[in-house]
Amino acid sequence: MAATYEILALRYAILDGGRLQYQNYLTPDDHAAPDPLDYLLFAIRGNGRTIVMDTGFDAASAARRGRELLRTPAQALLDAGIDPAETKDVILTHMHWDHAGGMNYFPKATFHLQAAEMSFCTGPCMCEPHMRRPFDGDHVKDAVGALYSDRMRLYDGTVEIAPGITVHLIGGHSGGIQSIRVPTARGTVVLAGDAAHMWGNIRNKNPFPLVIDIPRMLKGYDIINSLADGPDHVIPGHDPLILKRFPALNGNPEIVRLDLPPIA
Repeated sequence: MAATYEILALRYAILDGGRLQYQNYLTPDDHAAPDPLDYLLFAIRGNGRTIVMDTGFDAASAARRGRELLRTPAQALLDAGIDPAETKDVILTHMHWDHAGGMNYFPKATFHLQAAEMSFCTGPCMCEPHMRRPFDGDHVKDAVGALYSDRMRLYDGTVEIAPGITVHLIGGHSGGIQSIRVPTARGTVVLAGDAAHMWGNIRNKNPFPLVIDIPRMLKGYDIINSLADGPDHVIPGHDPLILKRFPALNGNPEIVRLDLPPIA
């Protein structure tokens, strides 16, 4: 029988006040409409293993970037019964500060990243201040340190990380952003990460404004949709509706199960 997994979305921070629709869509319906973001970790568990997607960020980064930290990413995982200090595998979708800013939470983990993303965040584009704005130099140093400590695996495209779980190079938002395809009891779910911040980005093919390659981002939407079993099986990276559309884990409204059918 094919392996299936439980998937959790865990909210640890928010960007609420002042976030407007034009900041989330290239062509907004209402330029000045409020449009907040959630900051989420995702965890995949089953068949004797737990894999965490991205690391989140710490209090210093939250203060510097003006985000409200509800709890540390480490605490969010502990609330779900996952100890980050013992986690063996973390998939980094990309190296932006809010996704790779907590590698220190995972001292025993091997990190999984696309080679294109490592090349991008350490390459000539980073000579331009505008291009390196979504990155933090200390986080990139952490990634290089993990590489030199034999705790980083770099991939070139589609790779099976665990039985049935595959990563897929998407690009567009960053140089080597990847998404994750996971078999669950309700079908094949794709954790898009920031390849699609919001459901509106991918369902309406309306790109997120932080983008280095618009055609590639649009093509990425097609790839993600082709990998998933339907629109409700595509999970964006920052949409506050995620916590409203899926059932809570043990009654905790900050953690929902994406392997179960949506409730709304």
